[in-house]
Amino acid sequence: MNIESQIKTSKLNSNKKAVISIIYTANFLMDEISAVLKPFDLSLQQFNVLRILKGRKDKPANLSFIQERMISKMSNTSRLVDKLIQKQLVKRTICEQNRRKVDIYITEKGKNLLNEVNEMVDRKEYEITSNLSVSQLNLISDLLNIIRE
Repeated sequence: MNIESQIKTSKLNSNKKAVISIIYTANFLMDEISAVLKPFDLSLQQFNVLRILKGRKDKPANLSFIQERMISKMSNTSRLVDKLIQKQLVKRTICEQNRRKVDIYITEKGKNLLNEVNEMVDRKEYEITSNLSVSQLNLISDLLNIIRE
């Protein structure tokens, strides 16, 4: 279904149509992935933090490192980490040599949950994109990269 039908409007110029289509699709994708994460009591942003920390391969990260790699730059990283600490999915340690330095690690519980959730997210991503060829997927990525340049 085209974007005009989706938002019940007509006659969008090309620029507006493209921007609205991208925003509408981004929201659709976030809703779909959020639905997968909901039973695990995880938000998209918390999921992103866990993936960033797991990618560190047991090396610590600090808040600015996490913030730089977040998909949503508007996220309150400190609050996200606090919530993940409450869920025992990450831990925070204060460096004894430099009390201002705080290291953040993913816990074993966090790694196990992330492994389980990743499988389900991967399946949902495949389900969403299965009607596209590899070349179409690459084209979408390339075009979106051009927009962000």
